[in-house]
Amino acid sequence: MVDCASKRMRADGGASERTVIMALENKLGITNSAELAREEEKISKKKALMLFESGMLDELEAGTFAALAEIHKYLFSDIYDFAGKVRTVNLAKGNFRFAPLMYLHSALENIDRMPQSAFDEIIEKYVEMNIAHPFREGNGRSTRIWLDQILKKELHQVVDWSMVDKEDYLLAMERSPIRDIEIKHVLKAALTHEINNRDLYMKGIDTSYFYEGYTTFKTEELETEGIMKNAVCREPDN
Repeated sequence: MVDCASKRMRADGGASERTVIMALENKLGITNSAELAREEEKISKKKALMLFESGMLDELEAGTFAALAEIHKYLFSDIYDFAGKVRTVNLAKGNFRFAPLMYLHSALENIDRMPQSAFDEIIEKYVEMNIAHPFREGNGRSTRIWLDQILKKELHQVVDWSMVDKEDYLLAMERSPIRDIEIKHVLKAALTHEINNRDLYMKGIDTSYFYEGYTTFKTEELETEGIMKNAVCREPDN
């Protein structure tokens, strides 16, 4: 699903016509969706790594919508005004409609009250948050971080996302509103106790973005880029 209301415009291309997909309104002033996707990936992956490095995730109240909103805001606030805010439009993927606006706030309150002391309970909560799809864009990427935050707190485990096949995951999530046994099986098989492994986290971010079609940048390379820039800008020793 593209979580944005894209507009298609036709432009003369000589003998043929080409389709231009207009980007979601953003702080960067970008109007081309492909260019926006590239910048969104680059900026938000850097922010995802900073989330881990800062220790902020451990300070949030795991399993609450408030925590998810903070994660989403941190990832996307440099790109979208709506970062961390409940969406104001209805969303659908194919024939499936996510929680309608008139029920969205009550759905989020109910999710907050769901138990999360066991693996099955945590995944059931995750499935319900996916059905709620509270944000205009970036739901999957932020909610997977939120899921790991709950698993880390309650079970001292996280998902090694690099071990979760894209097609298996997407099909299981598609079926999860009716039958969640598949997504439970897929994710349980990828659990690890390496909850503070930085490399595992970075690979997990790359895999999470891969699920959504973002594959231009590697989180590790963006980190290296930042280190090189800091080295160039630093004043030389006297």
